[in-house]
Amino acid sequence: MAALNTLLLLLAALAIPGLINRTRALLAGRKGIRFAQHLYDVRLLLRKGAVYSPTTTAVFRAAPSVTLGTALVAALFVPVGDLPSALSFEGDLIAFAYLLALGRVALILAAMDTGSSFEGMGASRVFDKDKIALVMDHFTPQKDIASANQVMISRQFAQEQGITHYYEGGDCGVEHTLLPERGLVGPGDVVIGADSHTCTYGGIGAFATGMGSTDIAAGMALGETWIKVPPTIRVNINGQMPKWLRGKDLMLLLIKTIGVDGALYKALEFGGSVIDALPVEGRLTMANMAIEAGGKVGLFAVDELTRQYCAEHGRPGVTMSLAADEGAVYERVVDIDVTGQEPVVACPHLPSNVKNVSELKDLSVQQVVVGSCTNGRISDMRDAAEILRGRKVAKGVRCIILPSTPAVWKQCLKEGLMEVFMDAGCIVGPCTCGPCLGGHMGILGDGERAVATTNRNFRGRMGSLDSEVYLSSPVVAAASAVAGCIAGPDQL
Repeated sequence: MAALNTLLLLLAALAIPGLINRTRALLAGRKGIRFAQHLYDVRLLLRKGAVYSPTTTAVFRAAPSVTLGTALVAALFVPVGDLPSALSFEGDLIAFAYLLALGRVALILAAMDTGSSFEGMGASRVFDKDKIALVMDHFTPQKDIASANQVMISRQFAQEQGITHYYEGGDCGVEHTLLPERGLVGPGDVVIGADSHTCTYGGIGAFATGMGSTDIAAGMALGETWIKVPPTIRVNINGQMPKWLRGKDLMLLLIKTIGVDGALYKALEFGGSVIDALPVEGRLTMANMAIEAGGKVGLFAVDELTRQYCAEHGRPGVTMSLAADEGAVYERVVDIDVTGQEPVVACPHLPSNVKNVSELKDLSVQQVVVGSCTNGRISDMRDAAEILRGRKVAKGVRCIILPSTPAVWKQCLKEGLMEVFMDAGCIVGPCTCGPCLGGHMGILGDGERAVATTNRNFRGRMGSLDSEVYLSSPVVAAASAVAGCIAGPDQL
């Protein structure tokens, strides 16, 4: 048995994070995941008049084994202490479309407009000042009067409520890198947030998903939220991983395969030999973009790589393992073989418009961005530096490097990466979301084209409606900066 501290994070739409509530559960794992212990502050709701009682537990039987998404939701929300010990939560509970789970929340990351929703519902105090976090990352440093006023309102709210976890200035970073880095999210947690890329934390085995500001405000006031259990798509990625392929490429290949709505309100569960060997930061990149396929969550098994990452990032003592059962039943299974696959690029104006990098040669670029909650971690900085070392950014190209947290920035200094970037002619900026959302520090003008390690390339996303954004991994982005046109490392 392993004790789980359940973390629910409500993340900010404009990067003001928010809500974590600790529930505790004991997970008994045999052949087939079973949850035989009571969960605190948890209730089950069934719509259409269905009644929950020990005599109606047969309603949960669906398939012989448990998917990872079902396991996490069941572990966190279902009051299994009242169920017969022999009962396992099997297959897609989702098959019962009426299943809703209402559970206590653990940490709330709120949006800049959450305060008005909070006050509008008549709330006066947050349910727990230690379980709210605010991260000022979208406009850090503040770019204009409007953003300065937004941050000021958030700061005042944090002061009035006595919020423990408030991040601005020198300790601020891009929230979806900052929170795992500080150990505020971890395996077995449920994370809900007003930012759509809350799904990032599935990379370390958390059930993480986005919600609207009204739901976030309700969670801040009541400490509760509800989730409909999603069906699961299993994604198996196997083959021989090529030298320059990264987690970003794997996710873009999946989105190309299933489309931007192929996983709408579904759990994407990743596995296969390539995933087993993929470093945790690559998993976080992939989970981050689950929403770009419409996914509710993107989930990776909790294994030795996960436990090692947690030990190094504020979560020592994690001993749990969590994975889907062999033979679990899925709504769909997608198989991808990456043997011989070259790096890819998502072309305008959808993340699903994916092509091999070699198909885009001689397409000039005016800007390159390496950073964001998708690819701003230390492994991403190392990848970019490996390509840029001893080379120069092409004339007429702005290459912007944005390490996503102060810790990443400091590690870049320690490893000499900043010198590599500066010698190459890059612009190195602060830990901010910046140009990703068209905020600041890299806005595109009419007709300009950018290669970015960000997660969205919708029309106007990074500036002018007449500009274009091409999504890639850091190695392709850095190579393109040097070449002055879209290029892979092997084309330099």
